[in-house]
Amino acid sequence: MVFKKMLSAFGVGGPSVDTVLTNPNTRPGLTLDGQVNLVGGDAEAAIEQVVIGLVTRVEVEGHDTEYAGTMEFHRMVVSGPLQLAPKQQLSIPFQLPIPWETPITDVYGQRLRGMTMGLRTELAVARAVDKSDLDQVAVHPLPVHERILEAFQRLGFQFKSADLERGHIRGVQQTLPFYQEIEFFASPQYANTIREVELTFVTSQRGVEVILECDKRGGFLSAGHDAFGRYQVSHADVDRVDWAQVVDGWLRETTSRYGSLRSQYGPSHGHGHGRGGMGVGGMVAGAALGVAGGMIAGEMIEDAFEGDFGDFGGDE
Repeated sequence: MVFKKMLSAFGVGGPSVDTVLTNPNTRPGLTLDGQVNLVGGDAEAAIEQVVIGLVTRVEVEGHDTEYAGTMEFHRMVVSGPLQLAPKQQLSIPFQLPIPWETPITDVYGQRLRGMTMGLRTELAVARAVDKSDLDQVAVHPLPVHERILEAFQRLGFQFKSADLERGHIRGVQQTLPFYQEIEFFASPQYANTIREVELTFVTSQRGVEVILECDKRGGFLSAGHDAFGRYQVSHADVDRVDWAQVVDGWLRETTSRYGSLRSQYGPSHGHGHGRGGMGVGGMVAGAALGVAGGMIAGEMIEDAFEGDFGDFGGDE
């Protein structure tokens, strides 16, 4: 019996956890519904709490380095302390609100290259190793996101990749400790002035702040540089405007008024790409992490869940 107790303390023969999502597809501002299924082990177990959290891969920049880490950015306790009898089966239903700023992972049913998203379930067992379970989640665009992405496609832009950058964009109200960059190669009609465009959505209940960073081509006597534009759109605008025309206007305005924006937005909010060194300097305000809007501070969990992310196909 002593041997069995020791095994139990190391999680062998202990309780197990399996989370089942009603539907793994969701959108910013909606919910993820499901249930956490617990099965008791060989002995009675004191469960301290059951927690679910959204996790994703985020790019982090140091002075000379850049690396990706797994970050939990939103969590919810689905159960407080409970006793789980041997072999007892227990299902705990939940409804997790998805933050408005949650990055988009899928467009038209296709995973955006570079994006990962999972729902992690943690079972904290008294005097034992924590158990966990990770389920893949797909976050689809809201209608206004969809129209803007469609507009880039209609204008001939080609999707390159997407990633998440740790930090805050200066002057933009953010609740999460990172922002998404969706990168496009410029279409032929813009090729004379732009190499690439990075698109960032910062979404709220009221609407979307759209941030554009254009990598401008150098002229005969001038070097290339980045130009920034910031535009506010409402969810109600979805069917009111010709989005290709609107996006074309944004791009032309952004690339023509480079001077005034440069001083306002700093060197870059991207990851440098060799332009302006560290890149995040001017655009990232203060410490990226912290409790904002009642949200748990994002926690970097280095490599802890690398194995679980192996099947995500984020880099395919």
